[in-house]
Amino acid sequence: MDSQNTKHVVVGLLGARLDAGTSADRWVSWRPSVSICQHENLLVHRFELLYGPKEEKLAQLVAGDIASVSPETEVQTHCVPMKDPWDFEEVYGTLHDFARAYPFDTETEDYLIHITTGTHVAQICLFLLTESRHLPGKLLQCSPPARKHQQDPTGSYRIIDLDLSKYDRLATRFALDQKQAASFLKSGIDTRNAEFNRLIDRIERVVIASSAPLLLTGPTGAGKSQLARRIYELKRQRQQVAGRFVEVNCATVRGDQAMSALFGHVKGAFTGATTDRSGLLRTADGGMLFLDEIGELGDDEQAMLLRAVEEKHFLPVGSDREVESDFQLVAGTNRDLAAEVAKGRFREDLLSRINLWTFRLPGLAARREDIEPNLDYELEQYTTRTGNKVTFNKEARRRFLDYAISATAVWRANFRDLNGAVTRMATLAPGSRINVETVEEEIVRLETAWKDATPDEDRSLIAALLGHNRAAEVDRFDRVQLAETIRVCRSSKTLSEAGRRLYDVSRTRKKSPNDADRLRKYLKRFGLNWDDLHPDDRH
Repeated sequence: MDSQNTKHVVVGLLGARLDAGTSADRWVSWRPSVSICQHENLLVHRFELLYGPKEEKLAQLVAGDIASVSPETEVQTHCVPMKDPWDFEEVYGTLHDFARAYPFDTETEDYLIHITTGTHVAQICLFLLTESRHLPGKLLQCSPPARKHQQDPTGSYRIIDLDLSKYDRLATRFALDQKQAASFLKSGIDTRNAEFNRLIDRIERVVIASSAPLLLTGPTGAGKSQLARRIYELKRQRQQVAGRFVEVNCATVRGDQAMSALFGHVKGAFTGATTDRSGLLRTADGGMLFLDEIGELGDDEQAMLLRAVEEKHFLPVGSDREVESDFQLVAGTNRDLAAEVAKGRFREDLLSRINLWTFRLPGLAARREDIEPNLDYELEQYTTRTGNKVTFNKEARRRFLDYAISATAVWRANFRDLNGAVTRMATLAPGSRINVETVEEEIVRLETAWKDATPDEDRSLIAALLGHNRAAEVDRFDRVQLAETIRVCRSSKTLSEAGRRLYDVSRTRKKSPNDADRLRKYLKRFGLNWDDLHPDDRH
């Protein structure tokens, strides 16, 4: 604030009680939002006054009073949608949204965050947002005048510049808390993949601060269902949800019974409806609803779900009376929903509603450095389930890991494959000790299973990208080759990596192999490119 060219901008909430007053007597009362503009040694160039939906009249009055006592102060009012100013989650989210949208100009303006007015919850939220630099300013706190000076309503003020070095212990505790939350989402597994760890950190920050829908994408078996449950348990620990966790595989509720299963029905709604049925959405009231494979829902179910998410109300089948259910939605899919929208198989408005926060979980083949800690986790889980502690001998563990992290292991079903492998080896381990022979048997079993992909699996994989009509025109020989190429591409981080894996033999006979270009030309034969196989990487 030393520069004469710097403008002082106050950001604060309207005090519904402290700033109130409509009679002439209000000019002898201490009203913080007005009084802060009356100090001779603090010129407020602009006041960003935030108020609730029911306080517009008072906000306009205060703005006019500020103009009277300080004509140099420009007052900008902002109605913020807070239904309950004592609800921490709502208040923090609202103020956080304001901070993200506001065009701060720290080069020419100094920001003073007024924490005298508003509920205690709002004051805490303003402090936290300032401490985290979402609000890039200093705290402004004002006080009423001493009794002996009551005739002067100006009072006093303090500007508090948060020096985070003073709060090392507190910052350490916050960092530890965040680390523990991220570890919880990872089931305590000490994962080593840097990209995956960054992803989990982002998810942790979002799920704690927001109740908006989440969309988890990624291949089958990547861990979407397990992560959704851990998200629920984390929010329940923090008392952000009180209801149940309800998981629905949308592929299993298709057809005539889907509407009833999801939204419930009343007695007599259709033949066989002998009693009322609540439905899964009502069961999730106050908790979390995980809709796995959401892309499998039919048109009618999508329309009903959209309304339920937006309005928290819907009609059970056969009923003319709406029911209410307030739940947080987590959706999962292995489909490219944007492509499904383009094909007319998924509602664009529903996708827009659920993809505010979209996170793509990589497959196991893209996280090979995480196979070892997950191997230990799966063994621990086996011990918990069976009560039988099984371990590897040194040679067997090394042999299995060498194979598991190699390009030969495709991990088509991702963590389901790893879980199955560990379960089989642990069950067959002589004397609860997995040896090399057991590992070799399992490697043969995995390779056989991966090579024996059925024609139907290949056809479905290709049809999801090309459409059923174009897929039907692909020869059987090309279908097998293209399906394997798609699988390798989806389990690879880059086009070059996929090319090296696919051309691992022939490339050795070339002086300067351009695996990426070779693969690009192959995909082009079928009208495909790398982005088609990694749609989420475009965001």
